[in-house]
Amino acid sequence: MNVYTTDKIRNVVLLGHGGCGKTSLVEAMAYLAGLTTRMGKVADGNTISDFDEEEITRKFSIHTSLIPIPWKDTKINILDTPGYFDFVGETEEAVSAADAAIIVVSGKAGVETGTKKAWELCEKYHLPRMVFVTEMDIDNASFRQVVTDLQELYGKKIAPFHLPIRENGEFIGYVNVVQQKAKRWNAKGEVEHFEMPEYSKENLGICRDVLLESVAETSEEFMDRYFEGDEFSEDEIRQALRVNVGDGSMVPVMMGSNLMARGMYTLMTDIVKYFPSPDKRTCTGINVKSNEVFQADYDFSKSKSAYVFKTIVDPFIGKYSLIKVNSGVIKTDDLLYNYHRDFEEKAGRIYIMRGNKVEEVPELHAGDIGALAKLQKTVTTDSLSTRANPVAYLRTAISRPYVNLRYKARNKGDEDKISQAIQKLLQEDLTLANINDSENGQTLLYGMGEQHLEIVASTLLNKYKVAIDLMRPRVAFRETLRKKVDVEYKYKKQSGGHGQYGHVKMTFEPSGDLDTPYVFEQCVVGGAVPKNFFPAVEKGIMESVKKGPLAAYPVTGVKAVLYDGSYHPVDSSEMAFKTAAMQAFRKGFMDASPVLLEPIASLKVVVPENYTGDIMGDLNKRRGRVMGMVPTENGYQEITADIPYLELYGYNTRLRSMTSGSGTFSYEFARYEQAPDEIAKQQIEERASKLVDMEET
Repeated sequence: MNVYTTDKIRNVVLLGHGGCGKTSLVEAMAYLAGLTTRMGKVADGNTISDFDEEEITRKFSIHTSLIPIPWKDTKINILDTPGYFDFVGETEEAVSAADAAIIVVSGKAGVETGTKKAWELCEKYHLPRMVFVTEMDIDNASFRQVVTDLQELYGKKIAPFHLPIRENGEFIGYVNVVQQKAKRWNAKGEVEHFEMPEYSKENLGICRDVLLESVAETSEEFMDRYFEGDEFSEDEIRQALRVNVGDGSMVPVMMGSNLMARGMYTLMTDIVKYFPSPDKRTCTGINVKSNEVFQADYDFSKSKSAYVFKTIVDPFIGKYSLIKVNSGVIKTDDLLYNYHRDFEEKAGRIYIMRGNKVEEVPELHAGDIGALAKLQKTVTTDSLSTRANPVAYLRTAISRPYVNLRYKARNKGDEDKISQAIQKLLQEDLTLANINDSENGQTLLYGMGEQHLEIVASTLLNKYKVAIDLMRPRVAFRETLRKKVDVEYKYKKQSGGHGQYGHVKMTFEPSGDLDTPYVFEQCVVGGAVPKNFFPAVEKGIMESVKKGPLAAYPVTGVKAVLYDGSYHPVDSSEMAFKTAAMQAFRKGFMDASPVLLEPIASLKVVVPENYTGDIMGDLNKRRGRVMGMVPTENGYQEITADIPYLELYGYNTRLRSMTSGSGTFSYEFARYEQAPDEIAKQQIEERASKLVDMEET
């Protein structure tokens, strides 16, 4: 592929609900641009974007794909993102590298939750955007309904550019609202002018008024002329569009058919015409040497710097770090300094990626997107620059995972292979976490949803040839006591030669501090127990609280006081007193009204206002206590509640079901509370075998 200068580059991210047609839109664009000789289909598993085995099998995008499309003298870097919410991290990475967005909407399904989330992402990153309505070849697709719904949501900035024309239920052409001309596709797929149907003229008038009103909103002069009934020229309209699409104050709505490759020519032409090149965008970092702002602004004449927005690690194609050049020109074999790792990386060869295919290029200009292979220490969200002018850019905020499942190796001996494979997946996926919960004897995978974790397991099997089984995670219960008890235990053992003798008198009571397992004190007088055995007694308590006698859960909030006992000058030993203390603890704990404590989470649920009643009702069923509700931006409400960790299992799926995917949640540990009797009984029964093991040991 040719080398493109900054002004000839457009970085465009495709956003939208799952299944709206993003991947098939890329196919149509690539076909029209001459990159392919035939269009692939998602159903056939032969698209440029969805090349991963899991994507081919499941028929939807899991990873962001980079597809550079040459259009006339410009390169359009298309970032095709997943639409399903489990893969939001991929979308967030892609948006951080984009200069504009196309929000794809199915003309059949209309505006969906993913459409609104796409809009919110564009608002967050201040991205200019267009809306492209797909599936206009389907008989019940409604462009008008999509435009109406968008205008209800986002107001007068929604500006329809086109109107579909149908004959006998077939999508045959469109009306260009700016030009007020009708066009149709001929048998060769070329566009030709024809007489506008009468039924289109009324709709044109409506859309034209909406468009002109949007144009009028852009300046006081235009507003005055609009109210005076003055007509805008086509050049004035297009000039207003260039300015206002670029700053996001106007959002064109276009349409077409992906399967018939209709509407893509106009779309790509308008991408070049209305979307900004990178040099029209701002980009700032910090010069970490001088601690001053570095105004990169995609200026090719400045010191070279880049941002790593995504990493691909594949056992077949290797490791690639996808970069966006923020300033300067990066060339083959450049030395690039990673300030975060204090390490110089050799760029080696520079690549352009098209799906899973790579093509070598000699250099990348500021604003361009490409890939560097086999960087040693650099990871996603790192910055690269020169040692003489070290620059750090703000790291992309990636969603934090809250859904977790326990996993085990299916085959013994695979643990190391699984660990290595998961480490590679963690480099690729920042919304994946691997946590070793030694306290509960489990290893946890955290992700954005159950489907996300299932795909991780499937990837491990198919790509890395190791199998794991996913299971419900164990919840970290605790044990404590509720009253004070006085206990005496004498450990005496004789087996020839020196025997074992340890005798303790102790009290156990609640310490009042559930954050600390135990507090140990002694008030022995008269040397009944020599001081050199005090540490042994405490060690016995320390080991006892690791697994309590009620259900083999860790004990917390206990105050143990050694106040008396006796010893034998020959047979007493540290081991004997440790054992005596452990037995005294076991006996005393069970006599002190022991209870199970369950962990309570402080939960935050953010949902559209119309779902709040359903959410609070569901939380009540899950033993949650709603603590409050405050409005947030975009008509959402944040509900705060205390809820047992045990009830969080499966909550992600339920929340998405109740809110059509629009709700999100987060939580953190709050405290421990006494578990209800039925929960405690169930846990004690389930853990009975562990108590037997303890007694045997």
